[in-house]
Amino acid sequence: MKRKSLFALSAVVVVAAAALVPVLWSGSDYLHNGTAVAATPADQAALIKKGEYLARAGDCIACHTVRGGKEFAGGLPMATPFGTLFTPNITPDDQYGIGKWSQDDFYRAMHTGRSKDGSLLYPAFPFTSYTKVSRADADAIYAYLRSVPPVAVPSRPHELKFPFNNRNLLIGWRTLFFREGEYKADPTKSVEWNRGAYLIEGLGHCGMCHTSINAMGGPVNSAAFAGGLIPLQNWYAPSLTSNKEAGLGDWDIKDISDLLKTGVSQRGAVFGPMAEVVHNSLQYMSDEDIHAMSTYLKTIPQKDEAPEHLQLETSQQFGGELLKQGQKIYADNCAKCHAENGLGMPPSFPPLANNPSIQMPSAVNPIRMVLNGGYPPSTGGNPKPYGMPPFAQALSNQEVAAVVTYIRQSWGNHGTAVSPQQVSDLRSAPLD
Repeated sequence: MKRKSLFALSAVVVVAAAALVPVLWSGSDYLHNGTAVAATPADQAALIKKGEYLARAGDCIACHTVRGGKEFAGGLPMATPFGTLFTPNITPDDQYGIGKWSQDDFYRAMHTGRSKDGSLLYPAFPFTSYTKVSRADADAIYAYLRSVPPVAVPSRPHELKFPFNNRNLLIGWRTLFFREGEYKADPTKSVEWNRGAYLIEGLGHCGMCHTSINAMGGPVNSAAFAGGLIPLQNWYAPSLTSNKEAGLGDWDIKDISDLLKTGVSQRGAVFGPMAEVVHNSLQYMSDEDIHAMSTYLKTIPQKDEAPEHLQLETSQQFGGELLKQGQKIYADNCAKCHAENGLGMPPSFPPLANNPSIQMPSAVNPIRMVLNGGYPPSTGGNPKPYGMPPFAQALSNQEVAAVVTYIRQSWGNHGTAVSPQQVSDLRSAPLD
């Protein structure tokens, strides 16, 4: 649900949980009937545990930890069309981290997108979503981050192109795309639905990947959750509003919950950036929070039409030739796992027949899977996932286009033919 642009994290939906803490913490004290009361060690331990849950569910570690590095020490490069951003150190180190930040400083960053010194933060930090997180939950995350080992590693300066290295430009961006304010419950909906909406729209910031961005790096709010290509990652975050893509309106709650919690379900499996989200965060969420999120996702309004996406078309005649060629390639390489009839053996081997993610106007994801292979995430509910081998070395661009065309147009599927040029473009593209 992390490198979508200068102004938006990629990653296929990064979802978080947040349970309200009934007291307002201030350092080691809290307020009770307007009077400061010293927090007991048990109270503080409970707050830190809650904050750990929120930070884990929010997948903070994914952006603020370099592979093989110290947790939360930052330094992760985030390539964007505007240059490269490097995530900051958020350990409690006094010199290089947030050791001298107060609760108010931390909440201001979460809620308003301003650093301790008042400078504007780049929206690669998703404060446009985090502004909806409650003060109590932000304080819990702060308490947890203050409890992790400090790391004396300086944050790397960003390497942005001119004029994007001028933070003053963010004033105009914020005017257009940022609305400050905590989540307000919808009184016409159930408590569970509101809980799910709070998680999806707040720390989860799912829309940052599943909503396309414009030339200014801002979200196209009129097409919220309608899907979008993640720049420089070459993965497509499918539409959650279209029955022809990943719309969940006709899914059972159990299938949605299984997909979020374990990465696999009877309806399909997650790969690519979404697999990382499930592995790092969603699998650790409580069943109640997963169910609440599933309840909310299922109610996102659905449309019968698919969103428009750039697709290199091929002629009808050549598409027919690809379809015929792809049938043999599928029989030789794919049918053993996905079955001759395309029904697969779920949840280990997902079905391809009647699978909306296979038929989407954008064929980026199935092409990527054939080229590079992949695994669903290893989770508590699916500790030894079955994976798909890469075929980049075994199949030519035309052969990959042929087999993807075949699975998009067989067993009642209604996808369009795939051009070998699309395959060539993705073959030469970076994997991350």
